[in-house]
Amino acid sequence: MPPEQVFTYYQSKTTPLLVSSSFISDLPKSHSFKHAVSDPLFSKCYSSMKITRKNVIPVLVFVLSVASLIRLLKISVITASFSSFYYYPWSPGGTAALPPTRLALVSGDDHHLNILSKKEMRFLSDLISERAPCNILVFGLESQYSGLISMLNVGGFTLFLEDNDDKMKTETMMMSMNKSRVHKVEYQTRAEDAYQLLKDARKHPHLCSPLASYSITSNRSSNGRSGRCKLANALLARLSQEVYETDWDVVVVDGPSGHQAESPGRMATIYAAAVLARKIRTTSDDEKMQAVDVVVHDVDRMIEKWFSWEFLCANNLVASKGRFWNFRIQPYKSNNATKFC
Repeated sequence: MPPEQVFTYYQSKTTPLLVSSSFISDLPKSHSFKHAVSDPLFSKCYSSMKITRKNVIPVLVFVLSVASLIRLLKISVITASFSSFYYYPWSPGGTAALPPTRLALVSGDDHHLNILSKKEMRFLSDLISERAPCNILVFGLESQYSGLISMLNVGGFTLFLEDNDDKMKTETMMMSMNKSRVHKVEYQTRAEDAYQLLKDARKHPHLCSPLASYSITSNRSSNGRSGRCKLANALLARLSQEVYETDWDVVVVDGPSGHQAESPGRMATIYAAAVLARKIRTTSDDEKMQAVDVVVHDVDRMIEKWFSWEFLCANNLVASKGRFWNFRIQPYKSNNATKFC
């Protein structure tokens, strides 16, 4: 009987090499695997190639850090791609001295940004559908969605506050089909006043606090002014009694335009929305003591971003979609609030 054959093939164009088991058995012991493992040089190389948890963790942390950095850069690029935004050299919530600088407007026209994207329209319609029928207050009157809000809020009450006469003429007829109304408002501030208004609110927190704002309608003078808070005097003290007394369930801030330094900014509307959302509810039914949804549009612009952080508070931010931020604010159960955040 021929000895048992063990075939070893090499990737070569030549004839495969035939090696017998007797040849392998005749190899010296120094060629055995057991002997090779005991070799110091082999052991050193083998131990350096072993993958342990201690070796993997730093590599994993590095990979995740790089991925996070790439994602952050991507978000920054997307945010910076918007053609118009404001720049202010202040930090949210800080009380440090703010350098007196004029509002810097990067682009003079962002009219195209008033158009809502599909995902923004879906976001707004889903929110209204979820809360309807309810009381909705909208700062601004945009033809793209004003009719949609009124239609979705059948059985509720919708009030639009607008400063543009042309918009009011074209939209009022549509509003009359539902229980919706449009009121004319006049804004006393400009977007370039944002720095001074925020500086004043931080300098006099006791005058611009929710507690001080609750007594605006009863203490305002004949010229519509109340106390020394400039933000309150800019709009809140000039609103009708109906606006202040209604328990709003949803407040949408998409006006005034605020697209130029000389145009009315949204500082006063965001402040007014923050006060109205926090005021004590007139009803004693606990089921109706639910949170108020405040939705701010164009948060890619710095006025909307910083004033939202200042008065609506980051901890109340529950959702965002496109250029919408949705803050959910719990109404106070007593009128003793001394700060917003």
